[in-house]
Amino acid sequence: MNTPMHPLAGADLATLAKVFRRGGAIAPAQRQRAMAIWAAAIGRLPFTLAEWLWCAASLPKAEALPAPVFILGHWRSGTTHLYQILVEAGFGFVPPAATGLPWDLLFLARLTEKQIEKRLPAKRYIDNIPVRPDSPQEDEIALANMSELSFYHGIYFPRRLKDWIGQGVFFDGIAARDITNWQRTFAFFLRKLHVQQDRKRLLIKNPVYTARAAMLAEMFPQARFIHIYRNPFDVFLSMRNFYTKLIAEFALQDDHPVDIDEIIISTYDRMMTAMMADAGHLPAGRLAVLRYEDFVAAPMAHLANIWEQLDFAALPDIGPFARHAEKFTAYLDRVKSFEKNRFVKDEAAARFVSERLGHWCDRLGYPRP
Repeated sequence: MNTPMHPLAGADLATLAKVFRRGGAIAPAQRQRAMAIWAAAIGRLPFTLAEWLWCAASLPKAEALPAPVFILGHWRSGTTHLYQILVEAGFGFVPPAATGLPWDLLFLARLTEKQIEKRLPAKRYIDNIPVRPDSPQEDEIALANMSELSFYHGIYFPRRLKDWIGQGVFFDGIAARDITNWQRTFAFFLRKLHVQQDRKRLLIKNPVYTARAAMLAEMFPQARFIHIYRNPFDVFLSMRNFYTKLIAEFALQDDHPVDIDEIIISTYDRMMTAMMADAGHLPAGRLAVLRYEDFVAAPMAHLANIWEQLDFAALPDIGPFARHAEKFTAYLDRVKSFEKNRFVKDEAAARFVSERLGHWCDRLGYPRP
């Protein structure tokens, strides 16, 4: 069985230099892994440069892309489930190759497609969702390979996890020019993805963007947004698993005392506050809001509501809901047997969430734990 490559193996040399310099010392047991990351970037360099030159001359401009649709929601709120259903409507999406090789998506990734498929994990590390070559992914790992402004670098270098979440999610202390550079990198990635996905309208899912809805609306004035939210207590318990498993799998450092519970709580509060503030400034008909528990109970009815609220039927490449209903139903039938993660709901966690996120339980209509 092949061991999956570390996600940073798809980064460029400039990003690696910044991230490793800021991240700090590598654990002795991880030095060989770190060397493999650098070796991958050096080995890909001729292909990366060739693709960059081609892109500079041939990619469509960002303003020429059909307006993307963004799925927003804090991690573990059902964004992946919604994403995997909606791609059945024919949207372009982020495949695993795009997350692993964003700089080399159009040339090298196609040449090494079979090798990439062999190295994919059977399931996601944080849950039981299968990973296939055509499984839609969030784009944050891809952008972590293209920029130092990603919270994923805090998972790779957990001694700086809190700092990287502040900068990589909320742009804390980041200069305006660096935010502009991130926006250019993001647009560049979407332009490449648009070509790789046969020039389809892109459907992008990334929980980080829940804190950036206004920025995305400014970048893509015709974009549409779907915000899905879930019981904050269930999110908290699932996020403990999220950080524990990802740090164990991908951290290049050990001896990293991290207050995961505090990070989860403070990030949730800031992210939801930003989302609610931005929602009030989005144009009418550009935002659909969805409660996870209601969606799971009656998915087809809520998908039809999304079509109506966002007027997808008016988009020629998407069209009326009835055009896709059969595919949606078939997908839902395929995942009926999917087993969700189950977590122990201890009293201490319930008190902690009730004290710190009780106001969100009240606002979103959930009982305090």
